[in-house]
Amino acid sequence: MQRDYQDKKIVIVGAGSTGCSLARFFSARGARVILSDNRSADRLGNLDELKESGVKLDLDGHTHALFTVADLVVVSPGVPLDIPVLDACCKEGVTVLGEVEIAWHELSGTMIAITGTNGKSTVTTLVGEMIKAWGEQVFVGGNLGTPLIDAVGHNYDWQVVELSSFQLETIEAFRPRYAMLLNVTEDHLDRYPSMASYLAAKARIFENLQDDDVAILNLDDPLVMQAAAETRAIKVCFSSQTVLENGMSLVDDKILWRWQESEILFPVDELQIRGRHNQENVMAAMIPLLLEGCPVEVVWNAAKSFTGLPHRMEFLGELRGACWYNDSKGTNIGSVVKSLSGLKSPVVLIAGGKDKQGDLSPLAGPIKEKVAHLILIGAAAERMAKAFDGLAEIHRANSMHKAVELANRLSKPGGAVLLSPGCSSFDMFKSFEERGQIFVREFRALSRHEECVNGN
Repeated sequence: MQRDYQDKKIVIVGAGSTGCSLARFFSARGARVILSDNRSADRLGNLDELKESGVKLDLDGHTHALFTVADLVVVSPGVPLDIPVLDACCKEGVTVLGEVEIAWHELSGTMIAITGTNGKSTVTTLVGEMIKAWGEQVFVGGNLGTPLIDAVGHNYDWQVVELSSFQLETIEAFRPRYAMLLNVTEDHLDRYPSMASYLAAKARIFENLQDDDVAILNLDDPLVMQAAAETRAIKVCFSSQTVLENGMSLVDDKILWRWQESEILFPVDELQIRGRHNQENVMAAMIPLLLEGCPVEVVWNAAKSFTGLPHRMEFLGELRGACWYNDSKGTNIGSVVKSLSGLKSPVVLIAGGKDKQGDLSPLAGPIKEKVAHLILIGAAAERMAKAFDGLAEIHRANSMHKAVELANRLSKPGGAVLLSPGCSSFDMFKSFEERGQIFVREFRALSRHEECVNGN
């Protein structure tokens, strides 16, 4: 499957971590590499190592002439495919691919590819933990963190890869052994012209699967089933609403696995991660491992030991009788809906940020049912205030510090405070991680202050 890049002219678009990893990969294989970015050198990290290895830099914009004479152009996930130089590549017949496609051709072992609007980082990490507990060598990364190209050259038994819709846009022959689609709700409509185009990007995870591959699907999500309708792969479903004859089901307070005459029950109260959405995440994560023959006790012990990821319904503690949760990774409306579903009223919800222009209406019912106070931050505050007017008491805060102080005053014993923005972070913060870290820092400072006051 490996390809020969010796003396090939290769342009890499985007000088972030993925782009730099790609530059190292191609340079080591004798290619003539150009790393192109529209940012200036002072806004990028140290690129001296790449320059010393012969990589040429094309910064402060993309030089048209370099692209149209390339043998191959490789784009980083964050780069839109409709920028002018990529349009020119298409017209000139220059092949444009993404990092995932390049890496896949170089890898052996079994690949589990995971996508979906929500939950994919949790499921990717949990599958990796299960494989580690089994004693196998596993790479865990992709959109989650470490670029897949960094797995090349290592003898991994498994690659567990989180994939975004952006990464799936630029595949060609990519074919994992297991392809998992967890859910599809509105997201990234600031990049996609319609929900249909977003769904089409997600559906590409199935396009090259063959009869002996496996598609793992959320039966409860009609868009998931639509996306996988034409796949040739074996379909294995999970459902929290329907008891399946074959597959993974949620039955009362137990997860039920049925497959080829076997039937196994797992008590959900043994899990440390809470909420219906996390039960669904565990169900999805267990399927490929059980199909591969991993011992049941290994799979379930790993699931029971898993405490979740930072910024994903991360329980911070109690303050004045209210439970506080950091769900900064909740960057779309569907994610906020799922997070609220696991909480009891009254909730103080902190939401807002950079508006993705998605449909806010699915959140209206949960806000009316669960949320007593809605604290809005960031650029989307005005649109959200109009959408949820009359459903909860609406407040505004111009900083996370103010939002946390206000949430503490408004919270009630037995209720909850939830940061689940439903928006991206880039209007006020560098990333959802920074947003979550600041929220946690403010919560801890407030907790220390309350302790001092009460101690006096």
